Amino acid sequence: MHFYDMLQLDPAVLKPKIRNAETTRERRMLQTAVVLRSILIVAFAIAFIATLSNVFGSENSPMAVALFCILLGIRFVDFGYCIADSMRNLAIVFSLLLITPVLTSIVNPLFAICIHVGSFLTILMMTCDEPALGNAGLYGFAYVYLTGNPVTGELLWKRFLLTMVGYILCGSILYFKHRKKHTDVRFHQVLGKFSLSSEKSRWQLRVALGTGLILTLGNALQVERFMWAGFACASLLSTYPAAVDVKERVFHRILGVIVGALLFFVLYQVTPDSLHTLLGPFGGFCMGFCTDYRYKTAINCLGALLLASNLYGIGGAVILRILNNIVGAVFGYIFFVLYQKLVDNRFAENVGNAQEPIS
Repeated sequence: MHFYDMLQLDPAVLKPKIRNAETTRERRMLQTAVVLRSILIVAFAIAFIATLSNVFGSENSPMAVALFCILLGIRFVDFGYCIADSMRNLAIVFSLLLITPVLTSIVNPLFAICIHVGSFLTILMMTCDEPALGNAGLYGFAYVYLTGNPVTGELLWKRFLLTMVGYILCGSILYFKHRKKHTDVRFHQVLGKFSLSSEKSRWQLRVALGTGLILTLGNALQVERFMWAGFACASLLSTYPAAVDVKERVFHRILGVIVGALLFFVLYQVTPDSLHTLLGPFGGFCMGFCTDYRYKTAINCLGALLLASNLYGIGGAVILRILNNIVGAVFGYIFFVLYQKLVDNRFAENVGNAQEPIS
C-alpha cells in the first residue's frame, strides 16, 4: 500500500493496521499517515470554511461547514443508484438543506413537524440506501446544524449562492468518482422498495420522525442552542441495525459530553486568551485519532463550545451543552423504545406471520 492510499483511510481502519504491522517501517508509515491525515483535514477545513465565510458572510459558515463534511464523504460513498438520478437527487437534497430551515422557523409547530419529517425522510431515502456506509450521520448532521442556524433576507440569497457553489463542487466529485457505478439501478427502483415491512425503511422513518419531533419541540419552546439536543437525538436514532445497544449509547453520549465540556472548561481556563481560538482546530486534530463514540462526543465539545462561549460565556455554554445533550439523549432513547414497541415489533411480527406456511 502506498502512503497516499494510507492517507485516504479512516482511523478505524488505520489503527488495526498499525497494531498488526509486520515491520517497524510499516508501522511508522501508518502512524505518520494518521497524524498527517488529521493535520491535512484540519488545514483544509480552515481554508475551505474561512474562504466561503469571507465571501458569503460569517452567518453562512454553518452551510460552509455542512458542505465541507459532505465534500469529504461524497468522495467515498455514493447513493447506490445511477449517476443521472444521483446528480438530480443531490440537487434536491441541497435544496431541502437550504429551504427547510427557513420554512420550519416561520410556520406553526404542526406544519413544522410535517416539513421536518418529510424533508429529512426524503434526504435519507435519497442518500442512505446503505445505512452502514454512514450517510445518515453525515446528512443528518448537516440537516440539524442548518436547522439550528436559519437565515433570511440578503443572507438567504448569499446562502443560496453558496449552496450552488457547493453543489458544483460536490456534484463534480460525485460524478467523477461514482459515474460508473450502479449503471443499471434507477432511483425509482430504490423508492419502490420502501415499506414498513423493511427494517431499513422503518429505520429511515424512525430517524426522520424522532429528529423532526425534537427539532420542532426546541423551536417551539425557543430553547437556546437546541440543535445540540437534535444532534444527540439523531445520533441515537440513526444507529443501525436496531439490535445495537442504544441504552449503552445513551450512557456514552452523556458521559462523553460531560467529560468534553469539563475538558473545554479546564483548557479554556489554563490557556492564555491568545490561544483560545486554537481550541477548535486542536479538537479537529484530535478527532483524527478517535474511533470510539465516547471520545468523539467528548472531543466534539471543543469546537462547539468555543463558538458558543462567545454568545453565552464559558459557564453558560458548558451548562447548555450538557443539558441539551442530556435532553436529546433521553428523548431519543424514549422515542426509540416507543417506536420499537409500536412500529418495529408490530410490523416485524406481521411480516413473520405472513411468511408462516399454511398448515
